[in-house]
Amino acid sequence: MALSLPTRVNWSPIQRYLELLQILVERNLKGRYRGSFLGVYWSLLNPLIMTGIYAAIFGAAFASFYGSALNYVLAAFTGLLVINFFSASTSQALSSVVASGGLMNKIKLPISVFPLSMIIANVFQFVVGPLPLLAIVTIYKSWESGWWFVNAISLFFPLLALSLVCTGVGFFVSALYVFFRDLPYFYELVTFMLWIGSPIFYPSEIVPEQVRRFLVINPLLPIIDSIRQISLSGDLPESGLIVHGLLNGLILLALGWLCFRSWQKNFMDLL
Repeated sequence: MALSLPTRVNWSPIQRYLELLQILVERNLKGRYRGSFLGVYWSLLNPLIMTGIYAAIFGAAFASFYGSALNYVLAAFTGLLVINFFSASTSQALSSVVASGGLMNKIKLPISVFPLSMIIANVFQFVVGPLPLLAIVTIYKSWESGWWFVNAISLFFPLLALSLVCTGVGFFVSALYVFFRDLPYFYELVTFMLWIGSPIFYPSEIVPEQVRRFLVINPLLPIIDSIRQISLSGDLPESGLIVHGLLNGLILLALGWLCFRSWQKNFMDLL
């Protein structure tokens, strides 16, 4: 696929990087939804359909844990938003470097821009798709307590943590895929384990105590809990959940970036 980069003689390397990032994000979004009727709103339709299925199957059994059937529906919806975003963005980032190998053999480009562009494209898709509905739910549930504005703004922090987690994982798996081409098959198992190990369609209270202690290593767990607490409780955000999610995101981002930087000198020999 051709990539047109306008010449800007006086631009700094950072400006050139940002321009290339913008071009790749636009290309990803246009290519992904070319000819699609709903476009980016497929990212909203998928969790809505899955929420309806979960509510029909598990709603009666788990509604008492959430206070009402409506709360269960909203809890399942928020959990699905997180796991769908993580799965889609990191899976697309995984193949981004290898898929762009032909281009990088012709033009010298910063390799890190390719997985990052995948994450940002999914962030944009989330912002224009599911986020407005999530904000409406948050305002509705917080209206009586009067904290609706604070809670709506506070959604930014767990979503930032989610973006950091996905960026770190995206850097790591995209670099690893250059060396291990069987990685996508193994990564499907990893994402399934994260999905089943996150309280998306079931309440965490039903998980046995000896198993629950292992769930703390799931980086998505504090993010899901934080979004649910902000969106569904109507109370002020719990800073502990927000800080936990952000720390996980920063740690994974640092580890992913370090692995990517240390391995990328060998990329061109294998692409």
